[in-house]
Amino acid sequence: MTTPTPPAAVIDVARLPEDVVALIDALGPGESLVITRDGVPIAAVSGAARVDAGPGPAVHDVTVVATAMTLSRSARASLSAALGGDYIVLDLHAAPATADVLLVPPSSPQLIGLLREKFPKARVIVTEVEDNGLGVSYRGPVRRMLDAGADDYLPSTTIRRLARQLDHNLTRHRELSAGATTRVEIDSPASEPDLP
Repeated sequence: MTTPTPPAAVIDVARLPEDVVALIDALGPGESLVITRDGVPIAAVSGAARVDAGPGPAVHDVTVVATAMTLSRSARASLSAALGGDYIVLDLHAAPATADVLLVPPSSPQLIGLLREKFPKARVIVTEVEDNGLGVSYRGPVRRMLDAGADDYLPSTTIRRLARQLDHNLTRHRELSAGATTRVEIDSPASEPDLP
């Protein structure tokens, strides 16, 4: 379950000095403008994807990824940077209802339903992630079973798909060098074509 984030304060850009507005306008998605007092950072303004209504060069489309898990700014920035310039990663509470992707930790079907209502167009992706360097730990039942010694997890929708996944998995395992024990990461069932 996520910890509620307090609503963000809003200020109209017309109230800011022109040189500050120019710096903000120059920010790209995921970039920040740090505001200091006596050399000490006190706030940061982050660039976001914008749709320019007026004339001039259009801002290219970005995929908006909302995270329904508590991530630090550095963890979100790291994910955004790893995805590349075509993505922007926002906290669930800062993301627009038109977000393209919603990353959700393992949770109840009821919570998934509520999030689906809030983000009706988003592709909802359940993820288990653990990154000690960034202080992120969202381990769910699948990761716990793999950590306990299970070799693989096959999320099959039909018996025929299970047979195909199992054969692919065992064939790949046999092809590995003798004596090496390697666990295969989970593949999304959506990545495989439906069998007739």
